[in-house]
Amino acid sequence: MSSNQDIDRRDFLSASAGMTVAGILAAQGSAGAATPEKLAIDGGEKAVTATSTKAPRFGAPERAQLDAAIQQDALFYWGGPQTNILKERFQALTGLEHVMTCSSGTAALHIAVNAAGIQPGDEVITSTVSDIGTVIGVIYQQGVPVFADLGPSTLTLDPADVERHITKKTKAIIAVHLAGNPSDMKALRAIADKHKLVLIEDCAQAWGAQYQGEPIGTIGDIGCWSLQNSKHITCGDGGVVASSHPVYGPKLQLCGDKGFNRTDRAWQGFATNYRMSETQAAVVAGQLTRLEEIASTRAHLGDLLTKEIQGIPGIAPHEVTPGNRCVYWFYMFRMDPAAFSCNRATFYKALSAEGVACSPGYIAVPLHRNEVFLNHAFFNGQWPVKDLGLTDMDYTKEEVPEAEAILTSGMRVVIHESNTEEQMRQTAHAIRKVAKHYAVS
Repeated sequence: MSSNQDIDRRDFLSASAGMTVAGILAAQGSAGAATPEKLAIDGGEKAVTATSTKAPRFGAPERAQLDAAIQQDALFYWGGPQTNILKERFQALTGLEHVMTCSSGTAALHIAVNAAGIQPGDEVITSTVSDIGTVIGVIYQQGVPVFADLGPSTLTLDPADVERHITKKTKAIIAVHLAGNPSDMKALRAIADKHKLVLIEDCAQAWGAQYQGEPIGTIGDIGCWSLQNSKHITCGDGGVVASSHPVYGPKLQLCGDKGFNRTDRAWQGFATNYRMSETQAAVVAGQLTRLEEIASTRAHLGDLLTKEIQGIPGIAPHEVTPGNRCVYWFYMFRMDPAAFSCNRATFYKALSAEGVACSPGYIAVPLHRNEVFLNHAFFNGQWPVKDLGLTDMDYTKEEVPEAEAILTSGMRVVIHESNTEEQMRQTAHAIRKVAKHYAVS
């Protein structure tokens, strides 16, 4: 080998290090001088170009159950083959003993509140960032919804604030697993046990979610699910309420079927009719075979988006506790208003122009900021429990600052099981691109 090829190893490493440093500095200088990406809203290239095709929501599994159903002599739920199959599959997924199929998630929650024994004037602590279906059952049982504040980025109840709201009238807690993100069930379970409260789980948006490896809906005393058309699995409209509690569980069927015990042929209570038909049950039984794939896919895609946007100045990703599985009925990140030169509306328009399926906020205002709450006008302009002096609740004075801030700073991103990893990465790039453009220097 010639002498000019015979380089000393120490000299090679030293030279390599020097070239590496020089290259890095050159790259940094180049990056610093590079022209920022032009926003799509200003005529630049869109960040999200990847596409995907949604698979049909219904197919062979649902058709098989429906074909079997229409060959039956009756489509009534009691003892119906499709209802029994649905219950068996649901029990296999959750391990819950008592299962009542019903007409909606709202119905499921009303059944739960009735079974829990909520009486006039009893207080039920829950979230003010939710569908009104969470509290309709409470109000119809003449109970009093009490709204606690939320965690900054979990969108679920802040256990410390829940405990601050407990009074001698408190009888239950409804934990809302908003967007499919499990609430802090260990803390809420401890609070419920300490104060002898019934713990109900609103799992409407949380099909397939898990809390520390356990199916959501199984840590509380009663779990409630929605099968409305927008949920992970559906039959158009429907619900499920379930429990293994020795007292509340056996009451579920009574509380969803006019208080009628169909075994003894006797009325043992007072309740409305929230039954589900066999054709609805058939569709749900088929849909349950798809649940794990839907839940695991959404969980993976949402977690990937979090990983990709972690560390963007001014952006707080959707927070999920390690060990939990969030199934992302939607994904919400929060903007720090002080970090950007634009407002949320402008940020949304720019992000949407980049091809991101998104929308600002969630509901327009917290539940208790709606007129029906501010006027305490639930029953044709009246609220009997307040008129009779059974509560001094005044929703005009209730303050939940974090919940208010979430609704004014949150940006909701659509996640669907048909999305791809590339779409999530491009979505993250779009968020980074828009955030950088409007960043306060």
